[in-house]
Amino acid sequence: MLEVVETGEKLLKDYSPIVGEEEIESIKKLALPLQGKKIVHINDSSLGGGVAEILSALVPLMKDVGLKAEWQVIKGSEDFFEANSIILNGLQGMDVPFTQEVKEIFLKYNQLSEELLEGEYDFVIIHELPPLALLNYRKRKVGKWIWWLYNDPTNAQEKVWKFIRPLIEKYDAAVFTLKEYVKNDLKLKKIAIIPPAIDPLSPKNMELSQEEIEKIVNRYGVDTHRPIITQVSKLSPWKDPLGVIDMYRLVKKEIKEVQLVLITFMASDDPEGWEYYEKTARHAGEDYDIHLLSNLNGVGNLEVNGFQRASDVIIQKSIREGFGLVITEALWKGKPVVAANVGGIPLQVDNRHTGYLVGDIAECAERVIYFLKNPEAAKKMGSAGKEYVRKNFLITRLLKDYLELFHSLV
Repeated sequence: MLEVVETGEKLLKDYSPIVGEEEIESIKKLALPLQGKKIVHINDSSLGGGVAEILSALVPLMKDVGLKAEWQVIKGSEDFFEANSIILNGLQGMDVPFTQEVKEIFLKYNQLSEELLEGEYDFVIIHELPPLALLNYRKRKVGKWIWWLYNDPTNAQEKVWKFIRPLIEKYDAAVFTLKEYVKNDLKLKKIAIIPPAIDPLSPKNMELSQEEIEKIVNRYGVDTHRPIITQVSKLSPWKDPLGVIDMYRLVKKEIKEVQLVLITFMASDDPEGWEYYEKTARHAGEDYDIHLLSNLNGVGNLEVNGFQRASDVIIQKSIREGFGLVITEALWKGKPVVAANVGGIPLQVDNRHTGYLVGDIAECAERVIYFLKNPEAAKKMGSAGKEYVRKNFLITRLLKDYLELFHSLV
């Protein structure tokens, strides 16, 4: 069978001090008619990435409201994940070598994984691209199948979209972050627009004391008494880590003591990530105020939390971004955000209210300098950002959206 991911216990009532008792009761009421329904979430990894973080909170909360929820992970090899990377980049608009071999590898591993999927479920939720074709090989479809895409496919390469569209159309429903992400030629009975969310009680987002924050940051040689700019993201061309360094160098011309922290997660099955790690390290050179940190240095969710809370400004200089949960995380910590005006980022950053949306490197540097020189304005925007997240992007809202989606499909 597929790998079953064990999750810890979470109780919905623990979120009432954050979202209010009325919201908790409305979720319980919505869950009542769904008691005992069997649900399985399937993705490609239980470690790192926004989907894994969401499921580690969502699955136990579904259990707590009476659903029989599971989380399983498909299997694959290096060539499968390379094929998936090619398809994903093509879906986001990159000109990729989308060959027949890439298609065959992608489909072969989906077929192998489908053979390992045991049992029958009322709802099967497939997350992102890697397991998309599981349904294509299901001999007897039982229950409702839902596909969830977190990326921005608006500029998808035609050859890639032509390949995956028939696979999507086998589903009962598809979920996108923005309505603008839904391609005009996609024929599907049910399309839902549901943005992702964060768990405010996870190690990555829970409150930390100033002593804990300083202990974490000092461990990695970053000075908490000097300005800190941080970007947390995968290293890829879409996240523009080289542009982040160029931006920092413009800021440093005016604010000499500034430091840059780039935090990433390195996976053994991500060849593109390793390539960009090397590129980023070379671009940083021997500037000791640039700190390139990852799980290789022991940086996990708690450390990300500490660095985000210690930072003066959080940036996200993506070229393309489906949503960007790291922005929600930063806003939740009351931090001012400077982010690219692309994809799902404007859904979170209300320009000039919860942060700044920017275009090029120079504008990004200009806004960062403004925040560093105007800490009161930074604090005001950070506070507005935290409240905006509380109302719109917490895991309780996502749980409620799931329950409503289930109701619409029954």
